Amino acid sequence: MENKYFTTTILVNQTPSEVYKAINNVRGWWSEEIEGPTDELNKEWFYHYKDIHLCKMKVVALEADKKVVWEVVENSFNFVKDQEEWVGNHLIFEIKSEGDKTRLTFTQEGLTHFYECYNVCREAWTHYIQNSLYKLITTGKGEPNPKAGDGYNKALADKWKLN
Repeated sequence: MENKYFTTTILVNQTPSEVYKAINNVRGWWSEEIEGPTDELNKEWFYHYKDIHLCKMKVVALEADKKVVWEVVENSFNFVKDQEEWVGNHLIFEIKSEGDKTRLTFTQEGLTHFYECYNVCREAWTHYIQNSLYKLITTGKGEPNPKAGDGYNKALADKWKLN
């Protein structure tokens, strides 16, 4: 049966340990606009991209060299009607050895083609996983979103900050 949630996979020459370390360096591949610990179990962290996307995540699973899972606690997109999209979703990074290579499978459990954001989110995750995270793993340098400049609404971001 085909996976109904968005999934993308990369295969690299690096070890599972190197892949695990890169995933947890979220500022190195997703965004420099992240506050809070992204590599501590049961801790929450905050992400935003300008006023377009604000999100609070919780690290719900860390299995060294095997798996990382985040739960979406709060979320806001400025381009969808349903502001509950993503809330309760799990972002799952599964790491497996395949011979002398390592396979990383990313799944956003909950993200289906029924979501208003699906096309944008699918394109964004494909870029972040297959391009930015891939480069961080294979070269040591990803392509995260830089710190925000114009278009950033501090009051809106403050509403979402961690306590």
